[in-house]
Amino acid sequence: FLGQSLEYLANPGAFTLAAGVACGMCLVRFGMLSKGLTSKTDTETGTEKIGENGEYKMILVVRTDLKVGKGKVAAQCSHAAVSAYQQVQRRNPAVLKRVGILWPAQTPDEETLVELLTHAEMLGLIVSLIQDAGQIAPGSRTVLGIGPGPADLIDKVTGHLKLY
Repeated sequence: FLGQSLEYLANPGAFTLAAGVACGMCLVRFGMLSKGLTSKTDTETGTEKIGENGEYKMILVVRTDLKVGKGKVAAQCSHAAVSAYQQVQRRNPAVLKRVGILWPAQTPDEETLVELLTHAEMLGLIVSLIQDAGQIAPGSRTVLGIGPGPADLIDKVTGHLKLY
């Protein structure tokens, strides 16, 4: 553990990325836990009906072809997490208390990112497409947030991706 901590200190970009993802997770997770929300229950069994396996998650898909620093990636991921949280708070706040984990994944280019976006939208998932305001080429699509939503649906879109 100490060796890993020293490695993070030697590579501040890795620490910045980890901090950004952690902040995004906290915004999503703790914002959700603070709400006294309920979800629909099955009247026959009295159990909640949330996805096939009951697990909800969120994926942040990062383009790797842009070659931006880890701090920039962390900032863009945080934007996606906040945007997704705001969307689900408006559309279906009962989902908020069900999210278990946030995963960063990677995709090689913008074309693949847009394909993932289209597939997620077709399945009715919450999506947050983040575009850069100018540090890279203005308007560059950098990160796609998918979810929070049922893990089984999100896996249909992103299950093949490599973790970031």
